[in-house]
Amino acid sequence: MQSICSISVVGCHAEGEVGDVITGGVLPPAGATMYEKMRTMEHAHDHIRKLLMCEPRGSVARHLNFIVPATRPDCDFGVIIMEPTEYVPMSGSNLICIVTVALETGIVPMREPATEVTVDTPAGPVEAVATCRDGKCQSVEFGNVPCFVDKLDVTIEIAGIGSVTLDVAYGGMFYAIVDAAKLGYAITPDEARDLAVLGEKVRLAAREQLKVVHPENPGIAGVSIVQLNRPFEGVGKVTRNTCIVAPGRSDRSPTGTGTCARMAVLHARGQMKVGDHMYHESIIGSRFKGTIAGQTTIAGRPAILPRIEGRAWITGFHTYCLDANDPYPQGYLVADSWGVTGRMQQ
Repeated sequence: MQSICSISVVGCHAEGEVGDVITGGVLPPAGATMYEKMRTMEHAHDHIRKLLMCEPRGSVARHLNFIVPATRPDCDFGVIIMEPTEYVPMSGSNLICIVTVALETGIVPMREPATEVTVDTPAGPVEAVATCRDGKCQSVEFGNVPCFVDKLDVTIEIAGIGSVTLDVAYGGMFYAIVDAAKLGYAITPDEARDLAVLGEKVRLAAREQLKVVHPENPGIAGVSIVQLNRPFEGVGKVTRNTCIVAPGRSDRSPTGTGTCARMAVLHARGQMKVGDHMYHESIIGSRFKGTIAGQTTIAGRPAILPRIEGRAWITGFHTYCLDANDPYPQGYLVADSWGVTGRMQQ
């Protein structure tokens, strides 16, 4: 084999959702901030995402995280988060994977019983505390960026379904939040395909019909993910949800940023207050703990300061190569396995 690249990746999942971490073989992209580096990666080096995300090396059920030097002196390292159809400013399950990999592989020294790290994300610095014992990262709790409600009880029209009422909230990316129980779903694994189809219809309609822009960064715009949930069970209790990640599949984890967005809505409705916590359960039964740690404002809007706690596990160590004669240097995708809409872009 005549290889023209060699990329080291540590396999990892957080409560079921794959968040693999690139640790070598790729140079950091240019940019003065992590947001700029993310955009440089997207526009100038997207072949890396395609090579590792698409078949025959990857799948739609994978995320990629690229650890790079921080752009801020108050951060330990930076990260660029790549998903099947977009580069996202922040992701909870991915952050838990990133911290776990950084500590368990020695990229960042592990200190027991707890290691504190600050990660430079495109959404802003995120402080995390990892509970550690016997060389293992037992769990990761992080304080997310400020999260807020953009719209409550807005109605959109969806072809073949009709009028659907939803909320839109920012949890590190924008979520359209829908009560799936009202549409007849229990959010169980056997419903996954139907939920994926529904979620993609909602996402595409929401992106077309709703103007959603972050008030402090106009580059963060549009609904990225649809959260389909059951009614809130109450403070301290378990509530099931599934987040449909574009191009149409259920997140296997409870979704960290989705939990933050949900808590922002619950806080706005008076159902949760500062100090309260909830457990979000995924379609496979895994859980994240979400807590409202404080309140703040974003461009004059009320916002919460949420914290998320979850676990991750390393699954393997991989070296991916590209043969000089490989006819698919950026991989390929086929609609039968690449989500519902079979797209590589939002």
